[in-house]
Amino acid sequence: MERILRGIMRYRVLDRATMVKQFEQVQDHPVPKAVFYTCMDSRMIPTRFTETSVGDMFVVRNAGNVVPHSQYFSDEMTSCEPAAMELGCVINDVRHIIVCGHSDCKAMNLLYKLKSPQESNIEQRRISPLKSWLCNHAKTSLDKFLAMNGDFKKPMIFTAETEQRKFVAYIDPEDKFCIEDKLSQVNTLQQLQNVASYGMLKKRLQKHDLHIHALWFDIYTGDIYYFSRRAKTFVIIDESTYENILSEVRRYYS
Repeated sequence: MERILRGIMRYRVLDRATMVKQFEQVQDHPVPKAVFYTCMDSRMIPTRFTETSVGDMFVVRNAGNVVPHSQYFSDEMTSCEPAAMELGCVINDVRHIIVCGHSDCKAMNLLYKLKSPQESNIEQRRISPLKSWLCNHAKTSLDKFLAMNGDFKKPMIFTAETEQRKFVAYIDPEDKFCIEDKLSQVNTLQQLQNVASYGMLKKRLQKHDLHIHALWFDIYTGDIYYFSRRAKTFVIIDESTYENILSEVRRYYS
């Protein structure tokens, strides 16, 4: 707490005046460009690695960057994740939803262990809110991952904006990452399918007026990957790939 208080005092001296000016600029007409879902991991700071500022994005963070599928909610029960979609995409007309996973994700490491019935039984879920959250809302990712039987040279199929619009994905084709990181990438792509399950977004998705994207952050190197439907895999965003990725975004998502 002492460190946080010292940080607040530094903010008052170094950043407060600049930030207040930014607040004033967007106070009456903020124009956020994206709804950004990522993990609550303390190492994930999305506004820093995207160089975004005040008013640019709605950011939602939880354990495992999970967007629960709409089938889990009745009219009387919901959660922050779909509420953020309504606030961003229905009320504020945001056109882009981004899900960002990352390496060494503690939630994904635990999800991988939950393949064991002893780890995921009802008694375990009753005493562990985290296990319950993952069993309820990330099991589809785990099941899809386990169905590959460790052979990630095979393609995976995900539903995109509509049931008819699917995309193929090859997970870590260069075999650079550990098994839990492969699961993290599968889970990140599964969330795009979950996002598209919400009826409130259906018309905009069908008209290509709303677009869903996946990013993946490697905390060991600081590299960020974009899932390219053209390349059918996560592609590092760097000086050699930027123009191709930007071209794809403009072609498919403008």
